[in-house]
Amino acid sequence: MKRINNLLLATSIGLAGLFMAACESKETTSDGIEYRYINKGKDQTKDGEFVVYHFTAKTGSDSVFISSFDQPVPPYLQHSDSIEAQSGIDEIFLGLNRGDSIEVNSKAEKIFGENLPPFLQPEDDVIINIGVVNVLEEEIFEDYFNDLMAERQRKEEAQAGVQLEEDIQTIENYISENNLNATKTESGLFYVIEEEGSGEEVEQGNTISVNYTGYVMDGRVFDTSVESKAKEHNTFTEGRTYEPFEFQVGQGSVIPGWDEGLQYLRKGSKAKLLIPSPLAYGPSQRGEVIAPNSILIFDVEIKDVKKN
Repeated sequence: MKRINNLLLATSIGLAGLFMAACESKETTSDGIEYRYINKGKDQTKDGEFVVYHFTAKTGSDSVFISSFDQPVPPYLQHSDSIEAQSGIDEIFLGLNRGDSIEVNSKAEKIFGENLPPFLQPEDDVIINIGVVNVLEEEIFEDYFNDLMAERQRKEEAQAGVQLEEDIQTIENYISENNLNATKTESGLFYVIEEEGSGEEVEQGNTISVNYTGYVMDGRVFDTSVESKAKEHNTFTEGRTYEPFEFQVGQGSVIPGWDEGLQYLRKGSKAKLLIPSPLAYGPSQRGEVIAPNSILIFDVEIKDVKKN
């Protein structure tokens, strides 16, 4: 494969000037979306090449509501001469070339069609800026993407290490304030056995049934398998079946804190798991209650253990 020398560096330097050049021309798509070239590239994208780009979308009042710069890697598309545009926005993106920098200024309804975001009205003005980072042959793109993912992983691991230390301190303070008799594991997980079970030990590969109530540090419950708990904490959902959750341990079907923490228990055990965010959902937002880097606490009861 062809290697990319200093491509990541060149990309980061080039992004600063994507939207800075003077306007060259105005265009209109077949469905009436107006756009202008801030800079127009000269090299036509070839069939099969990958177009790597960045974009921002903001309202007429200059409030940004989507930005690819917030993502770990820039978006991309593979150019195909055989694909037909289904909308004006398709026309713009399918026509991107190396060096292009474009500003789209139109009504929300024209840009989003049936996928109009709930916070926008059909007649709201929307401005989208698109800047092509690079156009790459397929074999070069593979290396480029792998390099981006490796860099992303390195940064995430470094950040997770810092976050883990902060979370451990927070959990230790919580344990002290609530007078809990907790055990810390090598990974940074804490668990409290509140009632020792007498049945089979939970081991990797077992299929187990667990009743649980999950909440964040301020006590807000985000999920539970127990109907009475759901009603108590105003999370009850009509029509949902409240019953123990069954899954196979150690297969990655649950968060790492569960896969590890439940293996310290046995059938009949009741316990509390205090899970630092890197062993839960990390920097991801999961609904209204679980914010990025949330420490999760679970009250669990092992209802059954099946040896596979």
